[in-house]
Amino acid sequence: MAGSTADLLPQELRILVAVAESGGFTAAATALGLTQSAVSHSVRGTEAKVGTVLFERGRGGATPTPAGDRAVALGRRILRMYEVLGAEARGAGRSGAGGGAGRDTVEGVLRIAAFRSAALHLLPPALERLAARHPGIRPEVRVVREIGAGAAGEVAAGRADLGIATLGGSHDAPPGLLTGVLAQEAYRLVHPAGHPDPKGLPLMDWDENCGSYTRSWWRAQDWIPRATVKAEDDAMVLTMVGRGLGMAIMPELSLREATGAVDITDLGPGGPVRQVGYVTTPESASTLAVRALIRELRSEKG
Repeated sequence: MAGSTADLLPQELRILVAVAESGGFTAAATALGLTQSAVSHSVRGTEAKVGTVLFERGRGGATPTPAGDRAVALGRRILRMYEVLGAEARGAGRSGAGGGAGRDTVEGVLRIAAFRSAALHLLPPALERLAARHPGIRPEVRVVREIGAGAAGEVAAGRADLGIATLGGSHDAPPGLLTGVLAQEAYRLVHPAGHPDPKGLPLMDWDENCGSYTRSWWRAQDWIPRATVKAEDDAMVLTMVGRGLGMAIMPELSLREATGAVDITDLGPGGPVRQVGYVTTPESASTLAVRALIRELRSEKG
């Protein structure tokens, strides 16, 4: 019979996360300065409280079960709330004591995940304003490839407080997360400057560009070749197009790095678009730092 998850202690959650991240009980014990038996005992106790097996044990280490993956993600998120509790309380206390929201009422690390072009072009202006208004916030930005779980997955897994992600299409946010649209980008045809027949060139693409909202449009275009040249990211695609190696269909954020080596052509009112927005958890959405960043991101939208 399962125990009560209300009895789970922060140290048990730290051990749970450490085992998942290190891949085994021995490695987790070393990382935490504990004995292997103490880690093993803690995990067994956690499994008893949760009421299900969280790790598959084997000679190669310990691998989270589907239940374990979910428990580890929630464990990270709970531990993150412990981390921000002090900063939240101090910020609220200073604000109340001063009779209003002051410049220094928000502090602490703010973990952000974003795909490359958003990290380059969407985040910096918002972070600049955030630093001016809240110098106590210390942003940590990680660039995440928008493939599979992408930036939203980093938030769901508890590794980021807020993500900048593509929304809709094949990039629906995991259930339970909060989202907000920041920008809607049209796709454009980009090709070597002055090329007499750009639609006759090979199509250049990269994995992050394959949203379902573009695929359905592509399938309806008889002029787009089936054969494609794959590149690592949008910057590489743009460079290769500028070298005359092909043409590409790219969103507006990616085209902010375009040079005179390429021409950009509108695809018309029926062309594909994508939505870019923020993703966060319900618990992070209520924190002072995340709320402050969302305000600045929305200000950029305006």
